[in-house]
Amino acid sequence: MKYSGWPESGELVVGSVDDIEDFGVFVDLQEYEDKRGLVHISEVASGWIKNVRDHVNEGQTVVAKVLDIDESAQQIDLSLKDVNDHQRKDKIQEWKNEQKADNWMLLAFGEDIADEQYAAIANELLAEFGSMYEGFEQAAIHGETALEGTDLADEEVEALVETARENVSVPYVAVTGYVTLESRDGDGVDVIQESLSAAEGNGDIPEEVDLDVTYVGAPEYRIKVQAPDYKTAEGELERSAQRATEAISERGGAGEFHRDRREEAE
Repeated sequence: MKYSGWPESGELVVGSVDDIEDFGVFVDLQEYEDKRGLVHISEVASGWIKNVRDHVNEGQTVVAKVLDIDESAQQIDLSLKDVNDHQRKDKIQEWKNEQKADNWMLLAFGEDIADEQYAAIANELLAEFGSMYEGFEQAAIHGETALEGTDLADEEVEALVETARENVSVPYVAVTGYVTLESRDGDGVDVIQESLSAAEGNGDIPEEVDLDVTYVGAPEYRIKVQAPDYKTAEGELERSAQRATEAISERGGAGEFHRDRREEAE
């Protein structure tokens, strides 16, 4: 997707070096329709420049900072030297992500999607998430719930979620904790099994979370949680442990949650 408007002063933009002259470099902006900017030789690199071609090549993809815009003159002044390595890396990744999202849009709605419908859907994602890529990522993680704040039609939401879950690689984090579960009840095995079922949520775990409870060594069990972010993962880990310890306490047993494995020597 290319924007039809103009970039803003101070914005970082991705461009392709189109022409190199002694006085500077012309750059085609990849994110904007029919927009071209000029990097004056003084903005190509710090220090004195003998030959512009020592610093850039035609066809090279660059990240530039917008210095000034004159819409009446159709002129955009850019700077390469004002962009540091960290900014360059982040902007290129952001641009690549939006290219992926653009392809996903075509997968979701077909390559013959009308420009008006594409723009309407894209604008809803931009308004809600800041980028189309983030919209697809949240749809992959949270499903239709993630898109409840948009004005998208039901069939559009369904198409976005289906495409997101087939194509988006969701970043996950993992956290681990342990619970000790002990019961002196005659049905102690059943009591502990009920407590483990409680730890696993009895089927009531958010769809974006993967929670696994495994046996370590009596009376210890490992709880491993995978989730899209640490806050969610830590919260689900603590709730899982709490469910287990409360369940066994209700049956007269004892349960304790700890983050590190308890060795037998302890």
